[in-house]
Amino acid sequence: MDDRRLLEVLDDAVGAVRTALDELEDWGPAGTRPGQYRLDLAADGAALPVLHGAGLAVLSEESGVTGDGTSGLLAVIDPVDGSTNAHRGVPFYATSICVLDAAGPRVGVVVNLATGVRYAAVRGGGAERGGERIRPSGCGDLGSAIVGISGFPGLHPGWAQYRALGAASLECCAVAEGVLDAYLVVGRSTLYSWDYLAGLLICREAGAAEGERAGRDLVVRDASSRRPIVAATPALAERLAGEEGL
Repeated sequence: MDDRRLLEVLDDAVGAVRTALDELEDWGPAGTRPGQYRLDLAADGAALPVLHGAGLAVLSEESGVTGDGTSGLLAVIDPVDGSTNAHRGVPFYATSICVLDAAGPRVGVVVNLATGVRYAAVRGGGAERGGERIRPSGCGDLGSAIVGISGFPGLHPGWAQYRALGAASLECCAVAEGVLDAYLVVGRSTLYSWDYLAGLLICREAGAAEGERAGRDLVVRDASSRRPIVAATPALAERLAGEEGL
């Protein structure tokens, strides 16, 4: 499949998720595992047939690895990133899908399900929001930075302000478009590939800097966790990575 067709498949999967959620009356806890909601299961059940039908193997937060992957491609998906936001009525939650080939992230889509705002990127082709190219803020000074976080910081490192918005994929996209100056995990928080890979590709293609708190590779194809940083500039990413006790 070419990149255009891959994006169409991802958009179809997002459309299936939105239809499933529109038809679901009970978005509450599923009673399966902590933090899993009925909306998560409904969204996963809607997206998987679309992705499998295109020959993609799938790594999903909700159902693990599925599909025979006849295309040789892996779709990493969080059917609803920010599902607690969704359940509580906070309009900041998304479907996040990144397709990986042998070279790494190839195409990615993040769609805010509450607002319909769509972010997308193709490796080597730039990043966009609603069809318009996006760029980071250019902020390199921690003292003036607005930083998104996941977790609870052990100290105040000197940023101007911070936000904890509850959906990593959208927060990465906020860095890519210059709404936030950086986003990172703090305290004991970790993220998984389905949380951030699509947002990471969008940041890369927009021109943002990236890093991992322990220096590990952020591109993973399994359920191992990572501690990512994305920032408007390399200087800001380095400053945040070097802060002890965060």
